[in-house]
Amino acid sequence: MRRPLSVFLALAAVTTLAAWMVRPRAAAEPHGEWVTFTNAAGDSIPAYIAWPERSDRAPTVLVIHQIFGLTTWETTVVNKLAAQGYVAIAPDLLASKYGKSPANPDSARKLFSGLTSDRILGDLDATAAFVDTLPGAERGNMASIGFCWGGQQSFAYATHNPALKAAVVCYGPAPDSAAMARIQAPILGVYAENDARVDDPLPQVSATMKALGKSFNYDIYPGTGHGFLTPGRKGNDTDQPDKAWDRIFKFYHDRLGS
Repeated sequence: MRRPLSVFLALAAVTTLAAWMVRPRAAAEPHGEWVTFTNAAGDSIPAYIAWPERSDRAPTVLVIHQIFGLTTWETTVVNKLAAQGYVAIAPDLLASKYGKSPANPDSARKLFSGLTSDRILGDLDATAAFVDTLPGAERGNMASIGFCWGGQQSFAYATHNPALKAAVVCYGPAPDSAAMARIQAPILGVYAENDARVDDPLPQVSATMKALGKSFNYDIYPGTGHGFLTPGRKGNDTDQPDKAWDRIFKFYHDRLGS
């Protein structure tokens, strides 16, 4: 006997309701927004910042962009860190000199030769000072993370800011041994297997850091290429980025809390 249409509609409604009831809820989106502050010279620095949903003050993380300038990808990194319980901020490090990062990555890349180390470190200092006084931020409990060019700057910032509690270097070169001697924070390195240009010095970097009494641990992720945490790069479509992020989150949890 054929059932009336109303019966089928009722069954469909029950099935839909049941599916909705068992569907996992999406994680709460962090509160993110664009802000602007100034460096010591009065130059403007725009940045993207996101706060976690928590009742107490959160540790903070400086996110240092790639050589393509500040792009939408870095905002996803900021949101990812905020979802883990951190106040994260990504400053545009081209902005104090050039106004902002160009939309075209190749155009942005050409501008980096015009940045001095003093300007970069000064702009990171300005970012650290800005975020450290914000509501919801735990004062003096700060880490950094950088990617490619930003990875190199994350390592360099650890030589410059003795108050930094931890630094993550994603496929970025290390500073010289004289600069390494100034590092106080533990360093975590994230490197790609198919990236000999960056990987070849790692044993020597590790030996130098050990001889200086500094903490430097690194992992090389198989089947990946330079920049593999960014979509479209070799190995990004494997499980290696998730493994790298799990390692990063554990490192931050151990050093900063969460």
